[in-house]
Amino acid sequence: MKKFLLALVSLLFAATAHAQWQSTTYALKSGWNSIYLHGDASYVTLDTIFASQPAVQEVWRWNPNPTQVQFTTTPLLPSNGTPEWSKWVRGATGNSLIGLTGQSAYLVKCSAAVNVPITHRPMPPDNTWVRSGANFIGFPSSNGSGNFPTFSSYFSTFPAAIAANTKIFKYVGGDLGAGNPQQVFSAATERVDRNQAYWFSSEVVGNFYAPVQISLSSKDGLAFGRRGSVMTARVMNRTAAVMTLRITPVLSLTRPSGQEDITAGVPITRRTLDNQAAWVETPITAAYNEVIAPNSTVELSFGINRSLMTGAANALYASLLRFTDSANTFDILIPATARKDTLAGLWIGEATVSAVESKPLANAVKPAGSSFPLRYLIHVADNGTAQVLSQVFMGPMAAAPHDFGLCKSEAGLKADAKSAARRIVATHLPLDRVLDGVAKAGEPAGSGSFALGSTLTRTIVTPFDDPTNPFVHQYHPDHDNKSGSTALVAGQESYTVTRAVSFTFTATPPGGGSVSGWGSSVIGGTYGEVVSGLHRDSAGVGTGDGLRLTGTFELRRASELGTLNP
Repeated sequence: MKKFLLALVSLLFAATAHAQWQSTTYALKSGWNSIYLHGDASYVTLDTIFASQPAVQEVWRWNPNPTQVQFTTTPLLPSNGTPEWSKWVRGATGNSLIGLTGQSAYLVKCSAAVNVPITHRPMPPDNTWVRSGANFIGFPSSNGSGNFPTFSSYFSTFPAAIAANTKIFKYVGGDLGAGNPQQVFSAATERVDRNQAYWFSSEVVGNFYAPVQISLSSKDGLAFGRRGSVMTARVMNRTAAVMTLRITPVLSLTRPSGQEDITAGVPITRRTLDNQAAWVETPITAAYNEVIAPNSTVELSFGINRSLMTGAANALYASLLRFTDSANTFDILIPATARKDTLAGLWIGEATVSAVESKPLANAVKPAGSSFPLRYLIHVADNGTAQVLSQVFMGPMAAAPHDFGLCKSEAGLKADAKSAARRIVATHLPLDRVLDGVAKAGEPAGSGSFALGSTLTRTIVTPFDDPTNPFVHQYHPDHDNKSGSTALVAGQESYTVTRAVSFTFTATPPGGGSVSGWGSSVIGGTYGEVVSGLHRDSAGVGTGDGLRLTGTFELRRASELGTLNP
């Protein structure tokens, strides 16, 4: 069962779309230019992007290695009708290029010099070199020192790209011909402009884009989604020198018209291990450094503090982390996204009772000799209603279309699919009990809500004749109906036991430290309970004022299903 629950908890639902916004201004010359787009701008058409820039006449996108190389003459010249190129022409119909996709190289033809700002959603870097010798690509180089790095320094860890037999070309404006594109002859002096795309006629393969390689646990960046709590980035220093990696939080620009609102930046944390091998999560509110040894790889772990996400359910949070180095070689933006979670679903965990009231010691609550656990199952509906359950069944439902679901009794399961179902029980509760907070015969109403900062109260009543009552033992000689009746009589041989329990949800783990996913996939706080019916008061009558128990509790979400079937 433990493995089953862990498997359920590990199912994270992550959003796949980026939503951070940045803007790059491209200084285009009259004639043919090349640009490289490090983010996606396909949310809007080219007709819209260049509506106020009439000087932009044509845009051609290079499609690397679609099937086989089918150049008519040379890859340096756009060839209409070949699979290597998609094109947009102002005012034309039937354009094969509609929008600007990210991590792509483009040729842009202008009738005059113009500065064109393009708002885009940054994407993780990615380059694929193909052995065909036709590589039209750009690079996330840094301009932090006022000058882009030289080709020789940038490609020092990928020397095949600038070897003696390699030809590199760049577009400099003007008509296509002998002078445009122009060959780059000096790798030692020519600088790698991050906004340009370059032709490399090198017979190499690989995925080089910078002297650093960043491998993310999600292809979309730090995509936490609604439930994700940990994302990792494996960062490889490809150089033979120590690298000081600078990681800086960056806020998104204002969204373009028609795009989804961003509530705030993602509250990302830096996860590190302390000397006890426990995770410590530090909010990333300013830049910090990571030192990476030569030709080495480190794994960086990032968490999220969901307690700071106070927006409406499903609200979008988006921002970025900027990766740069002290040598001002590269400048890479990693997108981060998250959704405001709801607490709907099934929560499973334990309350740990650690202190009990001592009547002989003036009702003082003293630490217990040893703590003891109480399993709890709590289901939260989509509307926020919380129900404390004695049992729950998970599996294909009896009702068509027999989807996987949650139900209160075995009868709710599909009869011929019970082998795929699970029953989870809280054995300290009466059988088939559902405490929804509504007053019923013999059961007081509950109060509060299942939410951080709130207290949820429920009353568990175990009648004197309930099979789970501690005074009812079918085979125990002390319970022989001495009351003279054939049935138990309340208050003689068996007593009704009432347990008033409370769950106070805290914004941080009650034991201190940090827990990944706290407030989303993990929740908890302080636990309280008052047990009545197990002792008499000082006069020897009644059931006394109750025994107090205290402790903590922690629940983990096993399902996001907000519907609990009968």
